[in-house]
Amino acid sequence: MQPPKTAALLGASGYTGADLLRLGVRHPGLKFVALTANTHAGKPMASVFPHLAMAGLPDLVANEDVNFSDIDVVFCGLPHGTSQKLVADIAQENSSLRVIDMGADFRFRNAEDYGPVYGADHVAPHLQEKAAYGLTEHNRDAIRDAQIIACPGCYPTATLLALLPLVKSGAISTDDMIIDAKSGVTGAGRAPKQNTLLAEAGESLTPYGVGVHRHAPEIEQEIGLAAGKKVAVNFTPHLIPMSRGELITAHVKLDGAKNADEARKILADAYEGEPFIRVAEKGVIPSTGHVRGSNYCVINVFDDRISGRVIVIAAIDNLVKGSAGQAIQNFNVAFGYPEATAIEALPLFP
Repeated sequence: MQPPKTAALLGASGYTGADLLRLGVRHPGLKFVALTANTHAGKPMASVFPHLAMAGLPDLVANEDVNFSDIDVVFCGLPHGTSQKLVADIAQENSSLRVIDMGADFRFRNAEDYGPVYGADHVAPHLQEKAAYGLTEHNRDAIRDAQIIACPGCYPTATLLALLPLVKSGAISTDDMIIDAKSGVTGAGRAPKQNTLLAEAGESLTPYGVGVHRHAPEIEQEIGLAAGKKVAVNFTPHLIPMSRGELITAHVKLDGAKNADEARKILADAYEGEPFIRVAEKGVIPSTGHVRGSNYCVINVFDDRISGRVIVIAAIDNLVKGSAGQAIQNFNVAFGYPEATAIEALPLFP
């Protein structure tokens, strides 16, 4: 067995950072030697996340206090716009180091597409050619050798897992794609915000980013790549009063497939042997409760009452398959570990 890889986690005080550690400390090939959280630098991890008190983790430090020359892999759990400069500096300090970014900074295959979506030019466009889009099931070959692995956003993860095989096979049309998405409040991050306060988010379902959400162009990029043409999707996310979980409902037109049964078979064939994708039996409606706390994605297809259309539903845990679990899955691919290592746990229920 190969010796564990030394790892740093940048942004260890966020929800995705906490879940990465919860899962990663069980990985025989990972040894976390540096955890950063600038606002909590100097604190023990247990003071920020008491549930990790038994994990034997190092204290939190500032980003600039990490010696990256002795580190094999860096996981980034930072807000968009903050990873680019750090990764550029890290790559200069240690050219053999690999980066698995759970943030948005390297998700666009063309760095010029980043600015219009995130409101600022990419500061390290020269690194984009070294990055692979980290949707594991659809990009393993590129992930295996990439220096930077850009994990997809949580909404794109659920949407693309549900739709890419259908697009690639010509089963559905890329015209008039409507994606209705819902996520628990952890998707909004850990920083205090008025709209995620219990008194305001509880007992309330709220759309947000209506018509302008940043994940729509990412979804369009990957569907367009699969279709071989530019596409546009109608994407609307909603905030649900629960901590974790995500469900997308895609309303699409049929093309090569005749009905939901044919579309379901295409998905089942595409994902045969995949450890974390379950295409449910006919009639079973995916639920966030089917995947909570796990790295699984459950998908199913239903005939719409409108002729020539189907409804594709997918459920994931936004913090696991939508972020930290997918990051570890990509680590396993990149470093030659069995793909399910440390993320094989079944969903929590109830």
